[in-house]
Amino acid sequence: MKKILKRYLPYIKDYKLQYSFVFIGILFTVTATAATAHIMKPLMDEMFIQKKEEMLYYIPLGLIGIYFFKSAGRYIQSVFTNYIGQHIITRFREMLLDKIINLDMGFLYINRSGELISRVTNDIERIRYFVSNLLPELFREGLTVITLIGYIIYLNPVLAFYSLVVMPLVVYPIIAIGRKLKKYSKRSQEKNADVVTRLTEVFNNSEIIKANATEKFEVDRFSTQNWQFFKINMKSVYVGDIVSPMMEIVGAMGLAAVIFVGGREVYNENMTVGEFTAFLTAVGLVFQPIRRIGSIYSKVQDAVAASERVFEVLDIESKIVDGEELLQEEIVHVEFRNVQLKYEDAYALDNVNVDILQGQNIALVGDSGGGKSTFINMLLRFYDPDNGQVLVNGTDIKDFTQESLKHNISLVSQRIYIFQDSLAVNVAYGQEINEDKVHEALRLADATSFVESLEDGIHTNMEEFGANLSGGQRQRVAIARAIYKHSSLILFDEATSALDNESEKRIQSSLEKYTKDKITITIAHRLSTIEHADKILVMQKGRIVSVGNHNELLKNSDVYKRLAGEFKN
Repeated sequence: MKKILKRYLPYIKDYKLQYSFVFIGILFTVTATAATAHIMKPLMDEMFIQKKEEMLYYIPLGLIGIYFFKSAGRYIQSVFTNYIGQHIITRFREMLLDKIINLDMGFLYINRSGELISRVTNDIERIRYFVSNLLPELFREGLTVITLIGYIIYLNPVLAFYSLVVMPLVVYPIIAIGRKLKKYSKRSQEKNADVVTRLTEVFNNSEIIKANATEKFEVDRFSTQNWQFFKINMKSVYVGDIVSPMMEIVGAMGLAAVIFVGGREVYNENMTVGEFTAFLTAVGLVFQPIRRIGSIYSKVQDAVAASERVFEVLDIESKIVDGEELLQEEIVHVEFRNVQLKYEDAYALDNVNVDILQGQNIALVGDSGGGKSTFINMLLRFYDPDNGQVLVNGTDIKDFTQESLKHNISLVSQRIYIFQDSLAVNVAYGQEINEDKVHEALRLADATSFVESLEDGIHTNMEEFGANLSGGQRQRVAIARAIYKHSSLILFDEATSALDNESEKRIQSSLEKYTKDKITITIAHRLSTIEHADKILVMQKGRIVSVGNHNELLKNSDVYKRLAGEFKN
């Protein structure tokens, strides 16, 4: 726990003013709690036994004043602790998302989306509870215990010893329970991630579930994870909830000792009834915060486990290290020089050498797993080569900042990404919207006719995954997005697979004019997409086995002839 608190310290320091108000609220509460015990002495001795009439006014007014201060203190504490908690988790959510989204693609491919969502939502919420509730409560109850123990020692040191001698008995069990709870909390958070992952898959794949009538199958799979989550949570309850009754028993033992020893002191006239009542009240009050501290300690383990999971992500270093040089001019030359990239035991790219110049239209063909998508991913720095270099304008792309590099590259992938925003925002994604440029990009992507049929045109809001568009329409939007970006290097990965032949020809005709001064690299499985390419790279098992234009390869490459025959079919 010390390690986690140390990690929080730099963030907590940003809330010095708010924590000072929290401290004031705690002082009000603690002082009022001690005063509640102290007022019992005049209540018994002066009001009931000595029957001083003025006490009929002073004591009730005193009690009102005590509880006014106590309530004001609790209100001040509540407002500012909630401010701290809400503010700090808002920062942590942004920090965590910023970290995750800037990590290399390898990390994002390996980790399930549900797992990452769980860390950003569920784990962060547990941190909020720790920072805004548990930490101040721990401080308040600890201060209350110290104040009340000081008060009961002041009243009667001997009696204080008898009342507090049982306290050390519970320290070891609470620590042992805390360790067990931390283990259960970590398992609970991991299982929560499994539940979120399952839900994410169900909602993202609803079409295939409906098409196969597998609703019951998916509910059963979710049910398994859901009830495992329930069982782990109940284990935490069984262990964690034993703290409170254990403290109740210890408190009862302490009170029993006070009543027995204190009663004798009153009988022997070593204490007044008022002093004994004040002492008994203070002992009763001191065991309340001790019990709460035990309960808080068990809950803290949950927050510690969540914090470890969050800081684990924040501490990960991306395998893709950003360069320092800005790519300010257009990309006019791309070179792969002896590039090798290995996935586990196989080469995704193996000794790839290629030169691509401005204005060239390059096509990549080959069997599945041949390395075509990896070739494109290398340019985007989704991965860095194990050996060799990828050069842009004669400079290793590792030397450029990723932002400046990708600003000059447009990608249209097989998977179309449509965001829940207006069509204009989707086309101008990440850039300032210029409506004329949006319309021009849509025209070049052969999308004008369907956009005009939309109720609000380019201002029509897109549904999740672009559900209010057809597959072909989504693909046109993706092409328009690449055109709007006006990059000097355009990457097409099956960019027209959802289009009919006529639409594809119209788009190709528009793109031919648009890309004449740009570098275009296309992955395709249609002959019409590649037969006019300036250079075709035939790839197998990560290697370039043939290079040439369509006619040259038909004469010289058996692999290409086979692939060309498959494209026709």
